[in-house]
Amino acid sequence: MLNYTNTTKELSESGIDTAIISVGATEQFGPYLPMHLDNLIAERYAEEYGKALNAYVLPTLPFNTSEEHANFKGTVTISPNLISTMLEEIIISLMRQGFKKFVVCSGHGGSYWEGAFIKHINYKYPEIIVIHPHHNHDAWVLAIQAAELEGLDEMHGGLLSVCTAMWLCPDKVKLESMGSSIPIENKKYADFMGWDKLTSDGCWGSFEPELYTTEELAQKGMIFWSTYMKRKAEGLKELLEDAYHKKTCG
Repeated sequence: MLNYTNTTKELSESGIDTAIISVGATEQFGPYLPMHLDNLIAERYAEEYGKALNAYVLPTLPFNTSEEHANFKGTVTISPNLISTMLEEIIISLMRQGFKKFVVCSGHGGSYWEGAFIKHINYKYPEIIVIHPHHNHDAWVLAIQAAELEGLDEMHGGLLSVCTAMWLCPDKVKLESMGSSIPIENKKYADFMGWDKLTSDGCWGSFEPELYTTEELAQKGMIFWSTYMKRKAEGLKELLEDAYHKKTCG
């Protein structure tokens, strides 16, 4: 694996023709968690997939479509058209240098543009392949079980988010009660309006600090994401190679 801190000579001599493009987000995670959490997750994704594929790992893009959080101060949201244009320009730039295979991954659960973008780019450029690492559909369940988080009712900013932050950036976390139980009917509206209308403080889920030690929180975060990313990386190389050959040689 090489990344953007390597030299162009090292990259040229490596023979690498695969690139990992990761997208994070800068968005609210309730009142007590840092807004760069999705960036840290996306960076971990990219590193894991880069190792699995011996790929060139680009720096994580820090902005995404975060409209549901846009009314919370500090959140930055950009349009799906803008992010799609940026990613296409990145891919075109690397295509000119001989890159043929691309993996796009996002640390933000609201990246609804991803599937449409990948389908369109593969249609538009028949000489390359662009995929996402969503082939192992049991990864989330396995990770929840491994971290002993069964029964978790969370979409954003609850216990799992705290565990994640305590693993990745514990110095940025304020361990205070946050979130609340969200009425099940609110899920009907989650894609239609800002979460300032649907949650009490931006958290879709809840956290009570007295239930866990700091060590337990960090351990659960590490176990969850390590399990999840390892499972997502399994079979990724075979998927990418098979997809490339089917598309370009079939």
